[in-house]
Amino acid sequence: MRNLGFWLMLSTGAAYAETVTIAALGDSLTQGYGLPSDQGFVPQLEAWLQANGADVTIINAGVSGDTTSGGLSRVGWTLTPDVDVMILALGGNDFLRGIDPAVSRANLRGILQAAQAQDVPVLLVGLEATNNYGPAFKAAFDGMFPDLATEFGAILFPTFFQGIIQAGGDMRAEYFQPDGIHPNAEGVRLDVAAIGPAVLDLIQLVR
Repeated sequence: MRNLGFWLMLSTGAAYAETVTIAALGDSLTQGYGLPSDQGFVPQLEAWLQANGADVTIINAGVSGDTTSGGLSRVGWTLTPDVDVMILALGGNDFLRGIDPAVSRANLRGILQAAQAQDVPVLLVGLEATNNYGPAFKAAFDGMFPDLATEFGAILFPTFFQGIIQAGGDMRAEYFQPDGIHPNAEGVRLDVAAIGPAVLDLIQLVR
């Protein structure tokens, strides 16, 4: 029996050594809009994780201009059998278009249900709305992320721009492209350094 236990331990260790595949489902922020191919969010995050000891590969499932509705329509073929965990970063374009937060919430719930059905742990990236559409819209939009994270047991990361916010300074001039919406390469680096530890926590859920 001791020999059987020894071989089981070895086989378990081999499983732990396998590469973790991450699907990053998002919009232009995930896709890497306006940046060289090696400076976008996905390649920078993959490099950061590998530098911090994680054996990972990240699938870039970011589509510029995508909404939560688009993400819901794509999640079925994004969650291929080899995907171990998922980063879900959608909602910004819903806000920019003034889409009812109840619709966005339902779409995000559908995406999380799809991940749950396949036992894929999720890191849900939140976003804070401005007051463009009034306080009721903002409260509903901001609140859907923590609510859904609690409902589905997802890891919640407060906002895609956490690293830039923490850096302070003249954020628009220093860390964003001229459109004022998409981070430049340095802004992405800051955001990756902020979200990286949360992604490491996500990976541990399948270890």
